[in-house]
Parts: sequence; structure tokens; C-alpha cells
Amino acid sequence: MIDSTIIIEKSVIIVAVFAITMVMAMYSTLAERKIAAWLQDRIGPNRAGKGGILQPLADGLKLFSKEEFEPNTPNRFLFFVGPAIAMSTALMTSAVIPWGDKLHLFGRDIILQATDIDVALLYIFGVVSVGVYGIMIGGWASNNKFSLMGAVRAASQMVSYEVAMGLSMIALLMMTGTLSLREISAQQAGMNWNVFYQPVSFLIFLICAFAETNRTPFDLAECESELIGGYHTEYSSMKMGFYLFAEYANMFISSTILAVLFFGGYNYPGMSWAVENWGVNSANVIGIVVLFSKICGFIFFYMWVRWTIPRFRYDQLMHLGWRILIPLSIVNIIITGIVILRHDIMVYLGL
Repeated sequence: MIDSTIIIEKSVIIVAVFAITMVMAMYSTLAERKIAAWLQDRIGPNRAGKGGILQPLADGLKLFSKEEFEPNTPNRFLFFVGPAIAMSTALMTSAVIPWGDKLHLFGRDIILQATDIDVALLYIFGVVSVGVYGIMIGGWASNNKFSLMGAVRAASQMVSYEVAMGLSMIALLMMTGTLSLREISAQQAGMNWNVFYQPVSFLIFLICAFAETNRTPFDLAECESELIGGYHTEYSSMKMGFYLFAEYANMFISSTILAVLFFGGYNYPGMSWAVENWGVNSANVIGIVVLFSKICGFIFFYMWVRWTIPRFRYDQLMHLGWRILIPLSIVNIIITGIVILRHDIMVYLGL
């Protein structure tokens, strides 16, 4: 029988992760506008609240209070399902992410993770691959040729870059020997970060993350100069908000995954010393702050790239994915296999 305390504990963690993801997605919109203003030497939002701190709330209230518009489409049900799938998959990915090691509260150790499964990476790739259906269904059900073209672009782009992303992870898995994000984080204690051992995998994964989240320079699916608004052209009010929130939630989650896989997650130099001298709780609260600092660094990088690099042409997008990233990831797998085999032979021979 499942302990009711565990159910309450996991429920609190799930609600907290959901709230944090929503708040980060909401304030990423403000950060995007502020960073864009800083890069363009202007002020940015500064009216709603002190320094514009309440601007995301004002934007959300305005968006959700707008009139619902529905195009003349024979697929009304799918028109509603599209944004729901996009938003749901964006939030589901956070379930397997380790946000910290553990806290000792109420006489028990609380693991800061909604669920720890052995195949966490496979779960993430599975959920991410479902996310493309939200875009494809929404664009097709809109009964608009621009929306359909944007949806087709998004689907082909995401499917293409998922291949390179998956291959980049194989080299990392060969080195770590596990699919569990918690074990991958634990192996990077101190400064033993995977980015030092797999820089090519990190670079490929980072580029593919841009493509998977439809961020510039890979935002061909919502290219306003060609397709008006792309796959969400016909959407308004809350459904439009779901698509926009899903993009920023995906950006937050992909930044978290990058931090966990390649930059040690919640680990930091001197963490074991902090546990011994300051206690488990203090050391792991610092670990949570360190993790979110890494996440914010990647989010800033996403936004920096958006306002500095121009959009690719579609043929360039596909050329990069199929003819550069995939062969590069295969070569990286071969080199990693050779290095691991050489190490095993040296150990076996006692050299």
C-alpha cells in the first residue's frame, strides 16, 4: 500500500514544479522584451509596476480577455485540441528533472524530483516528439493555407532535428551508462561536467534545442514575413496564449535539460564540503539556486541569439540538420566508442 505521506509529498512537488514552470515562462516574456530593448539601446516595458515587473500579468490579462475567434473550419474539435497538446507536452517534460538533491524536513528525506524513472531521457524524447502534433493539428485544423504551411514546416523541422538530437545523446549515454537524469547529475559532482568530455554532443544538442523550440534562427514555422503568423495565425485569446506560453515553457525546460546533462545540474564545486559544514538543507538550497542560475544563463543565450542572428532560409535549415549535424553526431559516436574501448583495454591489461 502506498504511503499517504509520499502521495502528499509528490503532489506538493508536482504543483511546485508546475507553478515554477508557469512563472518562468511568464517572466521570460518580460525578460525577452527587456533584453531586446537593452541590445537595441532602448528602455522596454516600464509602465506596469515598478520597472515593468507587472507587465507579464498585464499582457496575460489582456490576451485572455480578448474575443475568441474561430475560423470556418470543419475540424472544430481539433482546432481546440492543438494548443492543448502543445501546452500539455511542454509541462509534462518537467516531471523527470532533478531540481536538487534532497531536503531533510519533518524527519524524512524529500527528493526534489516529481518522479525518478530509469528511462528519463527516453521519456523526454517521447514527450517532445508528441509536441509536434499540437502544432501540426492546430495548423491543419485552422483551414488556412499559411497555417498549414507553417505546420508542415514545423513538423519537418522538428522531426529532422530530433534525429540529430537523439544521436548526440547516444555518445553521452555511452559515457555515462545510464538514462536516469538523477544519476547523470550525480556523476557530475564538483566540476566533473559532461560538457568537458562531450563538447560536440553539447553543441549539437544546443543547436537542435533551438530548432525544437522554434526559436530564431530556426523560427521558419512562424515566419511573419512569409506566413503572417504561421501555424497560429487563426488563433486568438487563450488558445493563442497556450501556444505562446508553450514556446517559453519549452525554452525553460530545454535550458534545464542542458544544465542537467552537460553542466552538472544542481552540483557545484565544494558541495560535499557545504553538506558537512552547513548541513544538507543549506547545501541543497544553494544547489537549487545554482541550477536556476545555469538555466537563466541559457535562457539569456536563447534571447541573445534571437536578437543578433538572422533567420535561416528553409533549404539552409534542412541542409544543416541532415547533411551536417547528423553526420557529425555519427562521427562523434564512433570517436566516443573508440576512446571507451581503448580505456577498457588499458584497464584490462593493467596499463
